[in-house]
Amino acid sequence: MPTLHMGDLPGDLDLGESVAVDTETMGLNLGRDRLCLVQLSSGDGTAHLVQIARGQNQAPNLTRLLTDPAVLKIFHFARFDIAALQAQFNEVTRPVYCTKIASKLVRTFTDRHGLKDLCRDILGVDISKQQQTSDWGAETLTADQLRYAATDVLHLHALKAKLDVLLERERRSAFALACFAYLPTRALLDLAGWEDVDIFAH
Repeated sequence: MPTLHMGDLPGDLDLGESVAVDTETMGLNLGRDRLCLVQLSSGDGTAHLVQIARGQNQAPNLTRLLTDPAVLKIFHFARFDIAALQAQFNEVTRPVYCTKIASKLVRTFTDRHGLKDLCRDILGVDISKQQQTSDWGAETLTADQLRYAATDVLHLHALKAKLDVLLERERRSAFALACFAYLPTRALLDLAGWEDVDIFAH
């Protein structure tokens, strides 16, 4: 079972130079739906989950990690998670890596870039998404919820390693790095009201 923390990470927890991160919210509307859970893994097969209380807007140890320039944060669909964290804690997460963007840059033979698809196609691992739409705002989360939440971060380091090889092979690593660097700004634009607008369109 993953380790559950209430409100913040322990001050002495060291997750290394790269940490996989995911969030669970009450829904997908950033202006309406609150952050409920933040999942983290150092890539060693274990996960730490931080349950966020209603109205909580500070988690000093967690936000110190999220903003540490020496720690790479690995997400799947970073755009949403970064925005959810920014909305909750008013801190910009960086530097970041997004396995969904990396997949879209190199796996142009498919339109399937979900985490379940990547784990199956790249790692040969079948993960369950059964708890995806459960009530993450519950005061006490179930064992199934905790296991599901942990699964979302346990494979991101391995996916990054495989996707990095493909990015290099297809000579798209520079594109990926530029996209990752832009993600915090893209998230801020979403929060500011431009979530459905392509500002690069004519």
